[in-house]
Formats: sequence, C-alpha cells, structure tokens
Amino acid sequence: MKNYTKKLVLEDGHELFGYGFGADTERVCEIVFNTSVVGYQEILSDPSYTDQMVVMTYPLIGNYGITDEDYETKFPSIGAMVVRENNNLPSNFRYTKTFGEVLEDNGIPAISGLDTRMITRILRKSSSQRAIITSVDTTKEEALAKIAATPIATDLVSRVSCRKRWFSRTPNHKYDIVAIDCGLKYNIIRSLNACGCNVTVVPYTTSAEEILSFNPDGVLVSNGPGAPTDVPEVVATIEALKGRVPMMGIGLGHQLIALAYGAKCSRMTPGHRGGHPVKVLESGKILMTAQNHSFVVDGQSLAQTDLTLTHVSLLDGSVEGFEHKGDKVLSVEFHPESAPGPQDAGELFDQFIEMIKK
Repeated sequence: MKNYTKKLVLEDGHELFGYGFGADTERVCEIVFNTSVVGYQEILSDPSYTDQMVVMTYPLIGNYGITDEDYETKFPSIGAMVVRENNNLPSNFRYTKTFGEVLEDNGIPAISGLDTRMITRILRKSSSQRAIITSVDTTKEEALAKIAATPIATDLVSRVSCRKRWFSRTPNHKYDIVAIDCGLKYNIIRSLNACGCNVTVVPYTTSAEEILSFNPDGVLVSNGPGAPTDVPEVVATIEALKGRVPMMGIGLGHQLIALAYGAKCSRMTPGHRGGHPVKVLESGKILMTAQNHSFVVDGQSLAQTDLTLTHVSLLDGSVEGFEHKGDKVLSVEFHPESAPGPQDAGELFDQFIEMIKK
C-alpha cells in the first residue's frame, strides 16, 4: 500500500485521498464530471474546460497515450483532472507522450486512486461547487479556506481566444467561413474544411464590420468556456450580423446567439458532459451527441423570441438547438464535430452549407 501523496477536498466538505501526477501544484477549480469512455486527450485539450477540474467516470485513463495529431487546441487550459486509474504505460503505435507527461508539461495537476463514480454521484445531487487538489498535509479547514478565498474568473474567453486572425485552407474550396474564436476546437475547423470551406479564425473582439469585410458566405460562433454573460461584446457583434450573413452557433456560441435574439441563459446542475441523447423535433430522429456545457438556454424565454426550437434533450427536456429561417441561423448546444463522441450530429455542418447555398 503506497502512501497517499495528494487529496481532493470538495466545497461541501468531502475529503478524498489519492496519488498525485501531472504537475505538482495546488489548484482550485469548479469540479465537473464527464461520462465519455474514450477521448481523454480531446477533453484535456478542449478550451471549454478552461479552469475546470474534470472527473472522468470511466475508470482507466491514459491507456492509449497522447498523440500529436489529436489535440483540440495547441495549449491545453483545463484546470485539473481526477481519474480512478492512470495508465503510465500506453499501448498505441501512434502515441508520442503519456497522459501524465502532457499534464506536467502544461502545468496541470491531476489525482488518481479515487472512486470517480462516487464523486460523480455527489456532483449529480449537489449544486455547482468547487474543489481543490492539495497536499495530504493540508487540513480540511485550510483547504476549504483556500477554496473560499479563490475568486471566480470571468476572463476565460479572453484567455483562450486567438490574438490575431489566422486561416485554414482546403483545396478547391467552395465557401468562405469566418469563425469567431471563443475557445474554438480544431475539429470544428476540420469539419468545415471537409465541407469545402476555407476558414478565417478571428479573435472574439472582432467587430461585425471587420467580419463582413472578409465577404464571408457564413459566420460560425464557436464553443468556449465560462458564462455567456461574460462576453457581451460577442453578443453585440451577433446583433450587428443578424440577417446580414448566415450564422451557426455551437456550445457557448449557441448561448450567445440566443442572448442576441433576446432569450436568457441559466446555469445547469449538473451540466451535460459526455454522450447525450437529443431529439430532432422536425423529424423525430434521435441523435447521440457529444456535449460539454454548464449553461443552457431558457426554454420559456426562447418562446418569446423569433427563434424556433429544433432540438431537445431526451434526459431533461432542455433546449439543445434552434433556428431562424429568415435570418439563416442554425444553432446547437451540443458538438456536431464530436471529438470525442458519436458522429450522429455531423450532418449539422451539411445543413449549414445548404443554408448558405440557398
């Protein structure tokens, strides 16, 4: 029996002991859980997890290592990770580093040896809470005091958005898309490239006039971290673009478009992270989707706008998608690009292209 080296203390007082790996540092984060069986690298590098401590419910993490081609961003900004078992000897001909090595390289602490499914049950029954990974020598009282003294960040999008515009080209392209980067995942760009689109990625502070100066066929408002009310400048940009160019929203971008049309958003308890069934209202089709969000568009407020509900969650009935046919707007809470997750929702990119064609 090895001596414990780290412990996890939740805001509600739960204290769990385990083994530290990754960066040897103390970290306070909002704690959330993800039910995905595979895809820990994509989760690790998803900018939407900035400053969040992610509990992986699947018990074995790290068994296929980390591969250079599979990142969703260049610099992972996740807060911390909690796993049942960390495999430090991957079996995969593609892997270049271990899970722990990448965490250490990027200053991300992690803890293993905990019952992650028990932690998940705690998080499902409680309101949103924060937690700390700290030394075993830290008392519970000291840990709770550190959590209480840590301010909640509201600058997450500014930390992960690009500083300057950049481009992703594809041979024989048919359409030009501008992507507003609120924490954009690389696989969204790959999916648009596969649809014959050149993509110009711009910072979240880019004005509507500058976006229109690129003469785009469509605009995509990306996923990202934090609350939608933290980035009112993007809401103002969307308001200025309404009806002037086709738009697609994903994740945080979906929530921002909703705000621009007068709807409201609220925090969920718990959020959706992992595989999730969604119903397409027009066809009755059921999609298995990949999700990652703490906030949701309020259904009652959506009904008071010009937006039309298109997708709902089969688990809790929450808003998962809407459209505005007149303004050519298509928006979903889930991730049609997946990475990781089921591929059912990839057809949303084709629908965006069809909307542009019309």
